[in-house]
Amino acid sequence: MAKNNSGEKLYYSISEVSRMTGLEPYVLRYWEKEFDVLSPKKNRGGNRIYTLTDIEIINRINHLRTREKLTIAGARKKLTMKKPSEQKATMQSSAKTKTLIGQIRKDIEDLLKIFS
Repeated sequence: MAKNNSGEKLYYSISEVSRMTGLEPYVLRYWEKEFDVLSPKKNRGGNRIYTLTDIEIINRINHLRTREKLTIAGARKKLTMKKPSEQKATMQSSAKTKTLIGQIRKDIEDLLKIFS
């Protein structure tokens, strides 16, 4: 398990990302086909490994689909459009916050499994 200097994991499995984002693995795999900006690497075994950047992109897509009610095509277009820097910063901040919340949720679930 690779970690950076602050002790955070560098890579997450699809099941971990699913728990962090609340999205089913099949949705993550589908979005990977639909959004060029989402392209997790694969390890030697062929399993997807997601970075925090990938998870932030997933959270942005999820926001566009659920909060802004955009179609896949609309979300794809909005992700690739040039945005005013303030709007872009707000969107990135929101995605980072959701990523952090997802990490905390996963850690709590892991702790509950250990203590139950």
